Amino acid sequence: MDDIEPDGTEPRAALRPLTARSIVLSTLLGHHPPTLPARALVRVGELFGTAEGTVRTALTRMVAAGDLVPEGGAYRLTDRLLARQARQDDSRAPRTRRWDGGWEIAVVTAERRPAAERTALRQAMTALRLAELREGTWLRPANLVRDRPAVVLAQCTLLTGGPETDPAELAAALWDLDGWARAARDLQRALGNAHGLAERFTVSAAILRHLLADPVLPAALLPPRWPGDALRAAYDAFEEEFRQVLARHAGA
Repeated sequence: MDDIEPDGTEPRAALRPLTARSIVLSTLLGHHPPTLPARALVRVGELFGTAEGTVRTALTRMVAAGDLVPEGGAYRLTDRLLARQARQDDSRAPRTRRWDGGWEIAVVTAERRPAAERTALRQAMTALRLAELREGTWLRPANLVRDRPAVVLAQCTLLTGGPETDPAELAAALWDLDGWARAARDLQRALGNAHGLAERFTVSAAILRHLLADPVLPAALLPPRWPGDALRAAYDAFEEEFRQVLARHAGA
């Protein structure tokens, strides 16, 4: 599904109407490998009442915008969107390790950084699920397994440590855990109550955006009855349903 960054709004406000572009992009982001024939993407559009001409116009515009690469009657995601797909996949099945109480800390030590470098670092830290304690100091529990991109290594000094105060209190100060959990439960209910494929597809895209904002903390630092796993299971169930519909309808 389309992984536009979460904007902190409530789930209902975050439900975005389907467009030909969002249908194509969400379908390819959820497909492995992210390549489908044009005829299959046209038939996906038909599932949502989108005319063939509208889908083909969207494909042409997405190629021009650098979102897609045409290959012998098929379309695949560009490298930029492959990186988005990787973040999306990680949000659905984060790679974790046993937490020993340590925290990873990144302190910005590079000087005189242009605005573009500062922006790139902030985006990278968000993707790594670090939170900013104060300007230039980012941290999180050291329970995730992932590589650090070059932009982080170039601008930061990396440390390990831990708070002397209650780590659960620090986690609650860094992330709005209650707000995330409340929105997650609202989205899960919305998916269960949605009627028709188009509405379920729209809710599932909002679920995926919300999963990108899950800090994926150790269980010891989470509020009771954390809904992260349940929301992932609900999304996975819909994706399997959609995959079967796509295979029948589009022959993909």
